Amino acid sequence: MKYINLTIAFAFSIVTTFAQTGKVLDNLSLPSKLLKSERKFAIYLPPDYATSERSYPVLYLLHGAGDNHTGWVQFGEVLNITDKAIRDGSATPMIIVMPDADTGRRGYFNDVKGDWPYEDFFFQELMPYVEKKYRIKGEKRYRAVAGLSMGGGGTFMYALHHPELFSSACPLSASTGPITIEDAKKNLIRTNPTVHDSTVTNYYNRHSALALINNMPDANKKAIRWFIDCGDDDFLYEGNSLVHIALRKKEIPHEFRIREGAHNWTYWRESLPNVLSFVSQAFHQY
Repeated sequence: MKYINLTIAFAFSIVTTFAQTGKVLDNLSLPSKLLKSERKFAIYLPPDYATSERSYPVLYLLHGAGDNHTGWVQFGEVLNITDKAIRDGSATPMIIVMPDADTGRRGYFNDVKGDWPYEDFFFQELMPYVEKKYRIKGEKRYRAVAGLSMGGGGTFMYALHHPELFSSACPLSASTGPITIEDAKKNLIRTNPTVHDSTVTNYYNRHSALALINNMPDANKKAIRWFIDCGDDDFLYEGNSLVHIALRKKEIPHEFRIREGAHNWTYWRESLPNVLSFVSQAFHQY
């Protein structure tokens, strides 16, 4: 009878362990003085968050154009995929923060007119807010950024603008920004017909992944661990391929993946486990 009870207790502990799930809160918000509005975000908390007292690494996970902070929750299945990755040991328990960049205006960057400083909001308001409110480790080693499409562009720019803040960056099917200054001018003229050439040049140098990589100081070449992933049928293949070539020419270490697929959630759901594993390598002290 003693052995039967032990067996039952052991089996129950296994079931309990595997039944543990993380938690997603997708209707959170914080007030933004910079954007003069209430800004929503979603957050994933790992299975043991409520029962532990320790702090966790953080992944900032950015959505694409047309979605909002719930995109990775609803379509990306972030809860189930992350729970499984943690359960099978391919990812370490982490907090995932998913901000909204589709309310008021769309995008992760400061507007050239100076009246919508979203990037400033991200670094000066959102990041300090969530890292104080939740038990998040604040060191560079324990912070990563990833995103798809427009969010892949945000991933490139945020990591390239602030290599001191992130250990890993994973742009997926990324919008890499204008390939040439002429492309930058065409983009800006649509909403700013009288844009000055100096504004175009400044915008290109700050929002083109190619320009930022080509101008990267040697001291920053190994500051970020890069994982770049784009489908072979993706319409953004050119920019991602050129970024890969630029990184190779600059001898900047990076992982570059071309898999079968297009610009859709089927592809990105398959990418997410790889992202979680890749960022965990830094979190684990690879």
